Amino acid sequence: MKTIVVGALFATTMLAAPALAQDKSATPSDGQAKPIAAPPSGTAMPATSGVTGGSGGMVMADTATAKIKFITAKPAEVTASKLVGKNLYNKQNENVGEIEDLVIDQGKTVTGVVVSVGGFLGMGERYVMVDPSSIFLHRADGKLKAMVDADKDAVKNAPEFKYDKNKS
Repeated sequence: MKTIVVGALFATTMLAAPALAQDKSATPSDGQAKPIAAPPSGTAMPATSGVTGGSGGMVMADTATAKIKFITAKPAEVTASKLVGKNLYNKQNENVGEIEDLVIDQGKTVTGVVVSVGGFLGMGERYVMVDPSSIFLHRADGKLKAMVDADKDAVKNAPEFKYDKNKS
């Protein structure tokens, strides 16, 4: 069920933003993803009543605050389930990490891609956060490949992102 929800969310995000690979001028000058501001615990976000279409995004709340809406959409070119678990390669076709998760801000926008780097068979790995606009997707022979313009050391030495994939 979790995979379906994440996949649906990512598909919706991808419909709103046609490509992960965007102009690098859109990234912050320090190269760091913006932190996500979470509402205080127990605070309900305003409902998106009156909003037409799927532009409202998901909201954090203690209870469902809006009637369910069903939409018709084109099949997504890329879904979260196709990205999570995908190896990340550089220009030299070296495996520099594995996509572990997506960070989604306000239920609407993918603001970061969590990548595991280093380690062997899960031992000694650590996580880094990559700006989605720096990941390029390529489809060849029916297979999807995720790529970045960085050498192994740059990815391995990136600032660590504290991540517990078992925590909800």
